[in-house]
Amino acid sequence: MDSPFQRDPFQAQRERMVRSQLADRGICDLRVLDAMRDVPRHEFVAESWREDAYDDHPLPIGADQTISQPYIVALMLQHLALQPADRILEVGTGSGYVTALLSELCAEVYSVERHADLAFSAERRLARLGYPNVKIRVGDGSRGWPEHAPYDAILVSAAASEVPPPLFDQLREGGRMMVPVGPAFSQELQLIRKVGGKAETQSLEGCRFVPLVAG
Repeated sequence: MDSPFQRDPFQAQRERMVRSQLADRGICDLRVLDAMRDVPRHEFVAESWREDAYDDHPLPIGADQTISQPYIVALMLQHLALQPADRILEVGTGSGYVTALLSELCAEVYSVERHADLAFSAERRLARLGYPNVKIRVGDGSRGWPEHAPYDAILVSAAASEVPPPLFDQLREGGRMMVPVGPAFSQELQLIRKVGGKAETQSLEGCRFVPLVAG
C-alpha cells in the first residue's frame, strides 16, 4: 500500500511547515494547524512556484497580487478565533488559498475579489478541490457583501489606510475583523472587535500587504 507521502509528495513539506513555521513560532490553535496541514498550498500557486509553496514567504499569483506567507495567514486565523458555525467575509480572494482554509474552519465563506481573472480561477480551483461552502463575487472589497451580513468575522487580505466603515457595519455585535492598516510599504495587523457598536482595536505585529483598492 502507498504511504500518504507517496500519494501526496507535498504532504511532508506541509508537515514541516506546520511544525517549524507555525507551531514552533506560537501558533497553537489546533483547528488552524489542522487546516494548514490539510489544504494543499501548492495547488494555489503557479506550476513554476510549486517547489516554493511551503516556504515562509509570499509568492506571486498574477495581477500584481500575492499569496501571503504561511505564518501571517495562520496568525490572522488564530486571532480571529473562528468557530465551526461562523459566517465569514473575506476581502481579497486572490488564488483562493485562504478561502480554502476558511472553508475548513467555518460554515459559510463569502469572498470578494476585485480582479475578475483571479476570482474566476479561484472559483474553479476551489470547486475542483472540493470546497463547497464558498461563494465568490467580483467587486470592490471595501464595500463588503451586505446581502449576507452580518458576519461573525471578516478577514481583509489587503492593506487599508483605515478600516473601511462598510466592513465594520457588516460585522455583527461581538464579531471580529482582521485587517492590515497603514501606508503602502509598512502596516500593522489589527484585530477589531465590535463591542456595543463601537470598535475595540488590538495591534498585533508589523506586516506588508498589497493595498486595498476601493472604487
